[in-house]
Amino acid sequence: MPKGIYRAARIFDGVQWHEDAALRIDGGRVAGIGPAEGAPLAVPVPGWIVPGLIDLQVNGGGGVLFNNDPTLGGIARICAAHAAFGTTATMVTLITDRPEVTAAAISAGGQADATPGFLGLHLEGPHLAVSRKGTHDPALIRPMAEADLAALVLAAGALPNLIVTLAPEAASALQIGDLAAAGAVVSLGHSNCDAASARAAFAAGAGMVTHLFNAMSQLGHRAPGLVGAALDGERIWAGLIADGFHVDDTVMRVALRAKAGAGRSGGIFLVSDAMSTIGSDQREFTLNGRRILREGGRLTLQDGTLAGADIALIDAVRHVHRGLGLPLEEALRLAALHPARAMGLSDRGHLAPGARADFIAISPGVEALGTWIGGLPAAGVAQADVAQAGAGVRA
Repeated sequence: MPKGIYRAARIFDGVQWHEDAALRIDGGRVAGIGPAEGAPLAVPVPGWIVPGLIDLQVNGGGGVLFNNDPTLGGIARICAAHAAFGTTATMVTLITDRPEVTAAAISAGGQADATPGFLGLHLEGPHLAVSRKGTHDPALIRPMAEADLAALVLAAGALPNLIVTLAPEAASALQIGDLAAAGAVVSLGHSNCDAASARAAFAAGAGMVTHLFNAMSQLGHRAPGLVGAALDGERIWAGLIADGFHVDDTVMRVALRAKAGAGRSGGIFLVSDAMSTIGSDQREFTLNGRRILREGGRLTLQDGTLAGADIALIDAVRHVHRGLGLPLEEALRLAALHPARAMGLSDRGHLAPGARADFIAISPGVEALGTWIGGLPAAGVAQADVAQAGAGVRA
């Protein structure tokens, strides 16, 4: 099992910074953080050590879109592409598609437990509202049938983790409750529901909202919509795409303030909503037979509809840190500790003793320099040198 000591000028454990410190790893988990001067054999790591990022909505990467390659190999390529940008846990996401594609994706996810960085599957659709379809193919959107529910319940038991994004218009409270009872995280999204319907879905077992503000009923002063219900819900987590295009910076600030006091039971977390372009030179690709164009940091259908995002999660961290003015530690928590809590995972998103040794090295400019998953180097510059230097302290 991975064992070693890593030294950096600064280490952020998820709560506080440690200056000129050393991170001790034993058995693939964090053994502790102490002064670097007490660890003469520690391997020097460039930049600062921080918890690995956790992305709960990743449609693709490395030139692979999961809808187009719902296989074990597709999952591996997507996770590897995002590991290069500091993401140590990835919920690989399938957008609304045909039943056979969904079945193939679930089968692949059930075989991917040993894939570095794979956290589980996020099934975004097909049980959505056509009126808020976004980039989803309206011909494939449909209400949840009993056979769909049965398949999702089985998937929840077969996968490490499962998020199901649905609209209350397309699934009953009983179905939502059954999914939650089976262990799935039920997230509301692509919905035109009113606030009362959203609250009923939350009461039934939904605990999350997918890409807050996008493809949903908005906050009005007399009609709060799904946005209002999410911001008002004390135990509700909401993902936010912070790429500068999906949500205006002012609106993001308002949302972050509204959920700032939620703490462990709910709040905001960042997602990339990344497509296949991350870690590739793709200029366009297809989704359900439709062209997606890459231009100026945006991904759109030919009619201009936003179609996912052209960022990795670390880009969202940098945006809320620099663009919104959040302290770096708060920006990091939004992309590590908060998504872990949203999934009910207590052993990641931080570097306290006993946590998984998922960590990254970043520059002061918030660029990923290296990634470790379970204490093993996964990606980044100079990883070979780091691995070689650490050979004497690895078990």
